[in-house]
Amino acid sequence: MGRFFVRRIPQTVVVLFGVVTLTFILTHVVPGDPARLIAGPNASAETVASIHHELGLDESLFQQYLLYVQGLLHGDLGQSYALAGQSVADAILHALPVSIAVAVAGVLFEVLIGVPVGIIAAYRPKGLLDRLTTFGTLLGLSAPPFWLGLILLYVFAYQLNVFPLTGWEPPYINYLILPGFTLGIGGAAWYARLTRTNMIEALRGPYVQMARAKGMPERRVVLGHALRNVVAPLVTMLGMDFGYFLGGVVVIESVFGLPGVGKLTFDAIGTLDIPMITGAVLVAALFIVVMNLLVDLAYAAIDPRIRR
Repeated sequence: MGRFFVRRIPQTVVVLFGVVTLTFILTHVVPGDPARLIAGPNASAETVASIHHELGLDESLFQQYLLYVQGLLHGDLGQSYALAGQSVADAILHALPVSIAVAVAGVLFEVLIGVPVGIIAAYRPKGLLDRLTTFGTLLGLSAPPFWLGLILLYVFAYQLNVFPLTGWEPPYINYLILPGFTLGIGGAAWYARLTRTNMIEALRGPYVQMARAKGMPERRVVLGHALRNVVAPLVTMLGMDFGYFLGGVVVIESVFGLPGVGKLTFDAIGTLDIPMITGAVLVAALFIVVMNLLVDLAYAAIDPRIRR
């Protein structure tokens, strides 16, 4: 296990280096001038030139890249263009707890809805519950998150006044239920389909038939034997989803007005805040890579055969 972990560290560094390089290049080739956006449309050419020099945008692209990588090696993500020179790392750290809370809420809704629905559908294939589940998963997969979020806000926040419209203040749970459900319902459909497919195969396995022949209670057969063979693919999806959500979900956080990393990234794109965009993408990539590593380690813990 230790060797596997050590071997993955160089791969992680290469992936993060590639993400930083690609993001840096793409943010510099898109149309637009950050200095002009900061100075305003009526600013003089001298003012724009002064801001260019202050931000280091008058240097060559290669020189800017070297300076940025040098800062990264010292733990510096740079200074935000749009947030009055605020540190990118400080801004992301301030927004990160919100994204973590949204990610946890989304994953909980995915698992608590998707896995039980998949088990119920698999227990009676082609039955009424199975057909209803298939129809429900299609609806969940087809509903765009931004559309579903706006509908939920209109019904439960504006019309019924059950939840707050936007914001982030105690009690935070009130601000997490709607975005968590919006984020998790699409994933729950995938979890239900994956659980159903693997459970049908597992319930037909010889070890399940043997357990039933021994008179083992049906609940123990389903949850103790069959479900165990569904855990590994579920762990993969769970790790990927959590890593992706931790990087900030731009659509969800923007629709619900949550001050997380996704909203921070969305605002940075609108102002061409290159250090903020690059820093947010780097953090998102770091979470995804780390969660991939944890998933691989969890695989080895779940199935000892993988260790060999």
